[in-house]
Amino acid sequence: MIVTALALALVTPAPSAPAHAAAMAEAPELAANTLAAGRSSEALATLERASLSDPHDPAVLINLGIAYAHAGEEAKARAAFARALACQEVVELDTADGTTTDSRKLARKAMRMLERGEFRSTGLRAGQLTYRD
Repeated sequence: MIVTALALALVTPAPSAPAHAAAMAEAPELAANTLAAGRSSEALATLERASLSDPHDPAVLINLGIAYAHAGEEAKARAAFARALACQEVVELDTADGTTTDSRKLARKAMRMLERGEFRSTGLRAGQLTYRD
């Protein structure tokens, strides 16, 4: 399942992920669509609900961090990425570019991107996506 890319990519659990993680895949996909359409507050609300439903889902936490970062809430983004890193369960995640990577590796990459300021708005129009790595 592939979703819209935002710098590093919004992610969904790979098909081999556990059933509970696969059930949460709809939240990141819906969030990707709303972020791509320029509706970041709607994406944040979707991901925050998903995080409350399953606070240990790395895919949701990584996407939540990305959404927070795009909203300029770097402290919340950092906390979401840190929670994804701390998850006991490591899952394989599909990214928008078709690659599969483990959730901890992706969370570490997101933290580095956040530190470099790569999630900050560059004045792109809604729906225009970039990949900087």
